[in-house]
Amino acid sequence: MLLADFGAEVIKVEEPVKGDYAREYEPKLDKNSAMFHSLNRNKKSICLDLKTTEGKDTFLKMAEDADVVVESVRPGVMERLGLGYETLRRINPRLVYCAVTGFGQTGPYANKPGHDINYLSYAGLLNLMGEKDGKPVVPASQIADIGGGALPAAVGILLALFEREKSGKGQFVDVSMMDGVISWLQTLLPDYLATEKAPGRGEQMLDGGRACYAVYETKDERFIAVGALEPKFWEAFCHVIGRSDFIPLLEAPLHEQYRLKYEIQTIISQKTLEEWVMLFSEVEACVSPVLTFEEMVKHPQVAAREMIQSVKHSGLGSVKQIGIPIKLSETPVKIETQAPKLGEHTNELKPEKN
Repeated sequence: MLLADFGAEVIKVEEPVKGDYAREYEPKLDKNSAMFHSLNRNKKSICLDLKTTEGKDTFLKMAEDADVVVESVRPGVMERLGLGYETLRRINPRLVYCAVTGFGQTGPYANKPGHDINYLSYAGLLNLMGEKDGKPVVPASQIADIGGGALPAAVGILLALFEREKSGKGQFVDVSMMDGVISWLQTLLPDYLATEKAPGRGEQMLDGGRACYAVYETKDERFIAVGALEPKFWEAFCHVIGRSDFIPLLEAPLHEQYRLKYEIQTIISQKTLEEWVMLFSEVEACVSPVLTFEEMVKHPQVAAREMIQSVKHSGLGSVKQIGIPIKLSETPVKIETQAPKLGEHTNELKPEKN
């Protein structure tokens, strides 16, 4: 999607009967899910049955002049279909071939199935998510799928294309979602590697263990997020809540942090979210309201950054979608086309038979 947003011709190869199963998710906007419409904007769709000779021949013909092939099946599947990297590179040495899998192309788990929650658990991240003495908390967004898989894949493809400009050759890009999650542990794992002292859930600087970096409930059962890590922000926070005596305790031991959190929670419970937002509105203390989606999509900063956009759709009129997080000064981008219908571009894109 990121590459398509910036003008790459992205052709989604789907099986002919149902296509991408994400089309079937609820809620639907027409015959396809809202998520499908968002993720597949600016793309084209072609239907191929890769288990048939005709489907394979068409795929191979398309690969002859493609810049990139992306697949997300288990290692060995494309080879068994006769469409693996070694086959494709022989017909197109400039091809960049990117495989996004759970565990990568090598290692004893390479052929194991998995989902986001499994990659988080194997990476050690899930064990650290949640409150102290509670069970691990599953994140609401897919860290491994998106942050550990899709984003590194986009970066890897661009790196390979950049290298191709110098060498003239393509290469294989091996992206493991588990690897990607481990790479996200820069604020946690290096300390363990240096000391072999395992971190505890809810005990770290950035996981809610410290009073200066935590979530507190307000009088009206809403929440504020406090990120007053630096002394100047912590000092400002303590002044606003009327407890200047807390200022020297920013780096207090863990047991003292628990007491601080309890006392701060007692104070925050005395006012509503709106009241706290007003009190902190002119103070630099890194304090923010915990917004709902309804509030977020209307927020002036979100509007200014165009992170919720209205996209014209031929059958649905105007559809709201997530905007584009990368802003380029010289080549600004916009959402050009709606998500394709299943096989919409099959006839247009199918190479002619010799």
